[in-house]
Amino acid sequence: MRPVATDELRVLSWNVNGLRACDRAGFRRQLRRLRPDVIGVQEVRALPEQLEPGLRRPRNWHTSFVAAERKGYSGVGLYSRRAPDEVETSVGQERFDREGRVQLARFGRLLVANVYFPNGNGKDRDNGRVPYKLEFYRHLFELLQARRRAGLRVLVMGDFNTAHQEIDLARPKQNTKTSGFLPEERQELARWLGAGWVDTFRAFEPGGGHYSWWSQRMGARERNIGWRIDYVLASSAAMGFVRGAFIHPEVTGSDHCPVGVSLDPAVLG
Repeated sequence: MRPVATDELRVLSWNVNGLRACDRAGFRRQLRRLRPDVIGVQEVRALPEQLEPGLRRPRNWHTSFVAAERKGYSGVGLYSRRAPDEVETSVGQERFDREGRVQLARFGRLLVANVYFPNGNGKDRDNGRVPYKLEFYRHLFELLQARRRAGLRVLVMGDFNTAHQEIDLARPKQNTKTSGFLPEERQELARWLGAGWVDTFRAFEPGGGHYSWWSQRMGARERNIGWRIDYVLASSAAMGFVRGAFIHPEVTGSDHCPVGVSLDPAVLG
């Protein structure tokens, strides 16, 4: 977060699909171009010590990383202009914590949850991880609801691995049995929204054709055959400070693109 003179805060999320590979494709260049004050990255797929120093902590950035126990898997990271007041990396259950999926960073009264939600696909692409995915959703929901009740203004951002409605993917009818668009996954995300979390992008853009992930096969991105599975959800207290929400499909380097919000800096106080 920039000095007090700035008139907005830009908070972004990006599943980088391997931070080192994304950096070879220009991640640090995008940091300069997109001008985020906070950016959470998911699917880092590296231990912090495996990142070169300039990527692990670029000049004038504060960074923190959480890696999975399994090498080359999952992991999240946070880059911020201002040092967080605190960062939590445990959700209180080892079966979730060992996959390195969550950072809860507090900046004053703003809590930014950087989250890589599980994919429901099993080893055989059989939806075998859907129960684990839904349990993760429900556990995190209760944790964040408690932070809302404590008076924090909360943003939950990341790769949710779920498209909420038919408008959020190019081919809904062909994917009703695919993890990411199963009825039970959609219902769980709808439960969050019903509890007062706001899908910030949809608050500003009701139209279709806006996606954040595209298959790397058969020219899906060029044809815009994608899914909107990356979100920034805002608690009602945080939403009052949100000025805009956006998706950056022009940014390459991953099979996902960055999404984000701009906020009134008063959200911190």
